[in-house]
Amino acid sequence: MRERLAGLGARFVVVDDSAGRDPDVVGLRGLGDVEVIEPPFNLGHQRALVYAIRLKAGGLGDDDVVVTLDADGEDRPEDLPRLVAELRSDPSERAVVMAWRTSRHEPPLFKLGYLAFRLGFRLLTGRVVRTGNFAAYRGWVARHVLTHPQFDLSYSAALIALELPVAYVPCARGKRYAGRSGMGYRKLMLHGLSMLMPFMDRIVLRALVAFTVTFVLAGLTAVAVVAVKLTTDAAIPGWATYTLLLLAVLSFVALGNLALLFSVYAQNRAISLAELERRTTAGAPDAAQRSTGAGTMRM
Repeated sequence: MRERLAGLGARFVVVDDSAGRDPDVVGLRGLGDVEVIEPPFNLGHQRALVYAIRLKAGGLGDDDVVVTLDADGEDRPEDLPRLVAELRSDPSERAVVMAWRTSRHEPPLFKLGYLAFRLGFRLLTGRVVRTGNFAAYRGWVARHVLTHPQFDLSYSAALIALELPVAYVPCARGKRYAGRSGMGYRKLMLHGLSMLMPFMDRIVLRALVAFTVTFVLAGLTAVAVVAVKLTTDAAIPGWATYTLLLLAVLSFVALGNLALLFSVYAQNRAISLAELERRTTAGAPDAAQRSTGAGTMRM
């Protein structure tokens, strides 16, 4: 497939997310149609992708096609034509196509943890996440949208969180060509947290709703307890007192979490605007200097 795509003018960019520690990448440097980008240090697979795209974005034209996928076989190259075909069916320069995972080859414990993560993600953000790095879009997106600071946190989540016109193509998760994933459960947890960061606005809004509901319930319960105490001789049940105390504690906890989330959200928005101004001031390369053709970035 590489030879066929190269004949169509495709360029292959391999991002070494190990920062030079992967011996398998060394053999790729001798291939004439493959460029290897090595970050200065280990950025992780998603941040390494963003680093490479930003590095190469100046040479892309608005209509060039960029496809990103993991090179371990779990993103199947045979699905690539379907993503590109879906992208070309949409004339919008902002269009994005992502692979929608229909199945995974993982151990039962990992599947259970992944299910819990998806449920938590849905509860916090209201969105369903079944995507990864396998995505296709035009050069316009690479040059204008990938500069957003949210991509520093999570590549795949930022593509969804920025409300781009995203289309999904069902793709089964492939099997690794060799070896085992170096991402342990600790890294997976950190990866999951980073995927939540671009959705901070939704999380703050849901936290506000949760705090408001809890505070109102605590207030109504307090009023009911006081009214019963003042207007009747009935004793206040112990469960009512404990319920009121629990709701009061939950209200203060929710208020503290809301204040913390709002602070992080406000700082994130300010940094986003500052980064946009900085990158806009720096300017983009002249359109005449951009090369044409399709680009494929792999890890």
